[in-house]
Amino acid sequence: MADIVNPEKRSAMMAGIRGKDTKPEIAIRKALFALGWRYRIHDKRLPGTPDLVFPKRKAVVFVEGCFWHGHDCHLFKMPSSRQDFWQTKIQGNRQRDARVRTDLQMQGWRYLTVWECALKGRTRLPFPALMDTIVEWLESAEPVGEIEGTRDGAGRPD
Repeated sequence: MADIVNPEKRSAMMAGIRGKDTKPEIAIRKALFALGWRYRIHDKRLPGTPDLVFPKRKAVVFVEGCFWHGHDCHLFKMPSSRQDFWQTKIQGNRQRDARVRTDLQMQGWRYLTVWECALKGRTRLPFPALMDTIVEWLESAEPVGEIEGTRDGAGRPD
């Protein structure tokens, strides 16, 4: 299937997509700050430039977009146009994610992945419960954590 917009328009649209300081990331940052947590953002000295870095706890948090990272949820659907491009792009993102997380662990860092579907859509979690889960992980010694939306939509507030 051909693209429905011209290449210049598509380029402008893609350039407008944020890679950092996204709405979900900012919501989590503000809530953690309000709870008294202090952190660094986008530390380029660490593999993958994590969204949130907690140096004292040697922990990082990634807030990942389900589409861009090919998460298995309702927010991800492979585009019908340029499928080869998108499969290569998303597979590359997944491979980079795996490499970054391995590098972080080898350097002694813990990491938590918070998926976009935990914050929006029919599977979103209640925001206070999401924040409780993030804080619980930060306070734990767990090396790896992952938070995603509910699989059946049961966590969605009415």
